[in-house]
Amino acid sequence: MRIFDPHIHMTSRTTDDYERMASAGVRAVVEPAFWLGQPRTSVGSFTDYFDSLVGWEPFRAGQFGVRHHATVALNPKEANDPRCRPVLDVLPRYLEKDGVVAVGEIGYDSMTPEEDEVFAVQLALAVAHDLPALVHTPHRDKARGVERSLAVVTECGIAPGRVVLDHLNEVTVTLVRDSGCWMGFSIYPDTKMSPPRMVELLREHGTERMLVNSAADWGRSDPLLTRATGEAMLLAGFTDDDVDRVLWRNPVEFYGQSGRLDLTELDLAAVDPETGSSILRGGT
Repeated sequence: MRIFDPHIHMTSRTTDDYERMASAGVRAVVEPAFWLGQPRTSVGSFTDYFDSLVGWEPFRAGQFGVRHHATVALNPKEANDPRCRPVLDVLPRYLEKDGVVAVGEIGYDSMTPEEDEVFAVQLALAVAHDLPALVHTPHRDKARGVERSLAVVTECGIAPGRVVLDHLNEVTVTLVRDSGCWMGFSIYPDTKMSPPRMVELLREHGTERMLVNSAADWGRSDPLLTRATGEAMLLAGFTDDDVDRVLWRNPVEFYGQSGRLDLTELDLAAVDPETGSSILRGGT
């Protein structure tokens, strides 16, 4: 089983996670820029973070045979903080980086006027830089948030096939399916979506434009739940080809629209003879 996790926050995971993921069949990931967990106080903290996403993190992943890509954006939660808004001026520099395959995460947290403005600006950046867009749907009042997100997508003129709305559920999937946008589902231990629920959604809606991710981060989450979903699909009667489409070919098709996916073979980790570490040290 080959797996491409289209939404996972590896900056907050350990090298042990990379090792376990590689053993489970994860060969590629996309890491979206997201909230730190506490307020950022300056644009500098964003630029350091973005530099890590396009520099150190791909190197770290490569030691385990995992190809790492990123998306960059001002995330919805911090769109409300005036200290963070100037990051919009530095985003174009990062949107030209080879490893950046989309603008994201963008969208809504609390559906404020500030979030409306930042969402529209960043969709325009996606169009200007010929990149897909990864849209975060709010955890509260999700149905209204999805409706509002789809309205902004329409108003901005970006092609729906270049947009994925993530963190969907049974209530919101039909809205997004009918819009022509891609549908993203985050498999979590307790919240969001579970493998059995995901299997039922795939039975009902098919495998087209479906993306399954772990969205693993610094909270309670599991980077192997993509694998668990594939196994649940097989037990439910889906074919190996169905699983490959959902867990590999669909994310390749969506992010491949950036023209920047690099899925060439990588060597597995080797021990650094100088440090004894299972991860080699990056240069400057």
